[in-house]
Amino acid sequence: MEQLGREYARLCAAAGAAPQEAVLRRLRGPGGGHLDLAAQSLSLPTCSALGRLLPGAAPFAALALGDCGLSEEGVRLLLNGLCTNTTVKSLDLKGNNLRTMGAEALGKLLRQNKSIRSLTLEWNSLGMWAEGFSFFCQGLRANNFLQRLDLRNNQINHQGAGELAMALTQNTSLQELDLRWNNIGLLGGRALLNCLHSNKTLKRLELAGNNVPGDILKAVETCARSPALSASEQALDHNQDREAILSEAQNQVNILSKEVLSLKDEKNKQFMDFVDTVDKQKEERARSEKLQMAEAALALSEQKVRTLGELLNAMKQEQNSVAECHFRELQQQKQEGADREGRLLHDLSAASEKNLLLRNQVDELERKCKVQQDQLFQLKQDLTNTTAELKLRAVEAEERLEMEKRRFKQSLEDMESLRVKEVDRVAQQMEASERSMHDRIQRLEAIRISLDEELNRVKVAALTERGRAEEELIKARSQARLEEQQRLEHLEEKLRLMTESRDEAQNCCLKQKEMAAEAQAKAKQLSLYADGLKRRLEELQQDLDRKEEKKVTELNKMKVELQEQIGHLEAERTAQDGLREKIAALERQLKALSSNHREALLDKEGEISLLMEKLRMKEAEISRMREEETQRASFLQNAIMAYVQGSPLGTHSSRK
Repeated sequence: MEQLGREYARLCAAAGAAPQEAVLRRLRGPGGGHLDLAAQSLSLPTCSALGRLLPGAAPFAALALGDCGLSEEGVRLLLNGLCTNTTVKSLDLKGNNLRTMGAEALGKLLRQNKSIRSLTLEWNSLGMWAEGFSFFCQGLRANNFLQRLDLRNNQINHQGAGELAMALTQNTSLQELDLRWNNIGLLGGRALLNCLHSNKTLKRLELAGNNVPGDILKAVETCARSPALSASEQALDHNQDREAILSEAQNQVNILSKEVLSLKDEKNKQFMDFVDTVDKQKEERARSEKLQMAEAALALSEQKVRTLGELLNAMKQEQNSVAECHFRELQQQKQEGADREGRLLHDLSAASEKNLLLRNQVDELERKCKVQQDQLFQLKQDLTNTTAELKLRAVEAEERLEMEKRRFKQSLEDMESLRVKEVDRVAQQMEASERSMHDRIQRLEAIRISLDEELNRVKVAALTERGRAEEELIKARSQARLEEQQRLEHLEEKLRLMTESRDEAQNCCLKQKEMAAEAQAKAKQLSLYADGLKRRLEELQQDLDRKEEKKVTELNKMKVELQEQIGHLEAERTAQDGLREKIAALERQLKALSSNHREALLDKEGEISLLMEKLRMKEAEISRMREEETQRASFLQNAIMAYVQGSPLGTHSSRK
């Protein structure tokens, strides 16, 4: 921060201006990641120097410039510097009276800056000029980084609210928007409510103090937390049913996939068993090959035995041929031959026994090999059958899955078409009911205007009567105090009766308000019109209360004047002894005038009671209209429930 202060002083010196000491202290002091220049009245050279210091990476994350009296040019220089800043996360510009140029600079900042997450613009005038606010909304539409925006007290009208709603439909980052204490009105509130259906990121929207009806405020608050109410409840129900069907289809797909996996595992196990069987058969085949090699060795030994027999025969022939010549040798050789023959015969018998044993073993091995071949053939047959069965089950599972997908897709299309038709029908009914309620409101307004005119006429007549009465009272100063006291008591009794009637009317109005609240709780879908009627009724009650207060104040004034006159009469009582004859004459005249005045007051009281009766009749008509609307809402709800229960979606949910 010390380096930032030196750079600020250098830039001010280069521009030929003295640096502001308060700004220099804030720049040189330990900021802790926060630069607070609020209420410092920044000059244009200071704004220019700060605008040159802000680009890039500044050593603070929050910048407070509230109530600095910034000019349009100073705001432009500061915001141009912030366009390329990468560290400032929070910017406070409240109370600087920003207008057209400031709105354009803010729009440019929102288009180019990617680090600011919170922007406070309270107590400015951004909404006074439609063109500048349009630039600001275009920047907000292109920004995807800002999360909190404060636009309180910016004189934003319904056109500015429409521009803001169009920007919110394309913004994907803003989470909090404060629009309190502007002049958005009914049209602006509806535009913002409609934009919330396409905006999925806005979580908090404040609209208090904008002349927006209460039902729209409630709908906006509900949309900021979750999807919309009233006419959108049916769409939400369809969406919930669609989610349930999707989850059920997904569960079925998961079950089928698990079955396919289990079949694959079983097939793999069977294949591994078959591989093990084949390995065992290979081992048996190796053993049979060894047996064949033993048989070959046995055949070779038999061949040797035959060759030895042939040699023996040859030797016998040779012995016979030379028997005579070599008898002794022959005897010796014969003995040797007999011994050799005995040995050979013994070997031959042993070989024959061994050969017989080997032949038995060969037969046993051949029998086992045949049994193994039969088992191998049977296993191959079972494997082919199992493979074919698995393929068939897999094909059936795929066909079932495809059929479920087609059925689910068809049900979704049917539900969507039913939802669209139902929404259109409900919208038409709501429009028709809105038109009828507008007509009734206009009629009630005309009735209220006529009642106001009648009350004004009564008031004028009362004023004229009062003027005449005052003139008569001025002429009759010497009237007796007893008559004045009786008249005052009579007026006080009249006043008490009128206050009691007013209290009764107020109690009746309170009861009607409670009935309206109950009707509103029972018919949420018609809350807009019920609230409108309630506001009208409250306005009429307020007008009546104001008129009653005026009447009470006038009566109090008359009472004070009468008391003053009584004081004067008491002061002049000593001078009235010589004028008693005149007093008697004047008393007679006064009695005549008082009787006339009493008759006029009775006439006015009759007119007031007639007006009160008309008011009660209008209130009864309003209550009857509310009951009719409540019955219509209940009929509409019953019809919707009957339609939903009779639809394919209802039957499907009942089967579940």
